[in-house]
Amino acid sequence: MTDPGPDPGPDPGPDCGPPAAWHRNAGRCVLLDGFHALKHALRFGAEVPVAVTSDRAGALALAGELAPDVREVLAGLLTEVSREAYASLVARPHPTAVAALAVRPSRAAGLEALAHTPRRAPVVVLDQPRNLGNAGAVIRLAAGFGATGVVTTGTLDPWHPTVVRGGAGLHFATVVERLEVAGLPPGPLFALDPEGEDSRGLELPDDALLAFGSERSGLTPELRARADRLVALPMRPQVSSYNLATSVAMTLYHWSAGGGAPRVP
Repeated sequence: MTDPGPDPGPDPGPDCGPPAAWHRNAGRCVLLDGFHALKHALRFGAEVPVAVTSDRAGALALAGELAPDVREVLAGLLTEVSREAYASLVARPHPTAVAALAVRPSRAAGLEALAHTPRRAPVVVLDQPRNLGNAGAVIRLAAGFGATGVVTTGTLDPWHPTVVRGGAGLHFATVVERLEVAGLPPGPLFALDPEGEDSRGLELPDDALLAFGSERSGLTPELRARADRLVALPMRPQVSSYNLATSVAMTLYHWSAGGGAPRVP
C-alpha cells in the first residue's frame, strides 16, 4: 500500500475550498495573523471558522513544542494551501505561514462586562491613541495583567488588523471596545499626567479606570475634566515621556502590587 503522506487536514470539497471560505467569512471576522495570534485566540474561546497554512506539518510541530494545549484543536482547523494561495489571503505573510479568521466578540456582551460592578481589575482607557502598534501592545499587556478591558476613544479602530497583530490575538482574552468619553464605564478615573500626584503614593483600586493620553498630545480636555485624580509616573527630570505601552505596564504593575493581578503559576 502506498504511503498517503501527512494528513492534509479537512477536505474542503470542490466548492468550498479555503480561499472561498475565507472570502465568505472575511466581512464578519478579524484577521489572526500568525501562529501565536491563532494560539492565543483559541485559548480564550474565539470562534474560528477558517484557518490556513502553507506548512501544516511545521505549524503542528510548533504547536507541539509551544502550545500542546491547543495542538489537537489546530489539527482539526488548519488546512494546508499553496504558498501562492496563502499569500493571496494576507497583505503581509507571517513567518509562521499561518493565518485565520475569528468572529469578533459581541459588542453588547463587551459593554455589559465593562459596566458590571464590582470589578476585580481595572479598565485601561486609551484617550485618542494614534499608533496602531502601540494600541496592540497595550491590549497584550492588559490581557497579561488580567485587566477587565481596554477602551479607546477617538477614531482609531482597536480591532484594526495591525492592532490585532500587535496584540498577538489577545483581544479575545479581555474586552476591547471603542467608546466616547461620556460613555465610559463607571468607576473612579485615574488619568496619567505629568502634573499629577506621584503614583508611588497612591493605591489604585480594582474598579479604577486608568486613562492614558495619546502619544503626541496627551489627555484631551474632555477626559481630563472627567478624571477624578491625575497621576504621574516617576520620571527623571528633562525626560519628556515614556512610550505608551511602557506607561501602561508601569501603572498596571503598580496596581498589581496590591495583590489583584493573576498569580504566577
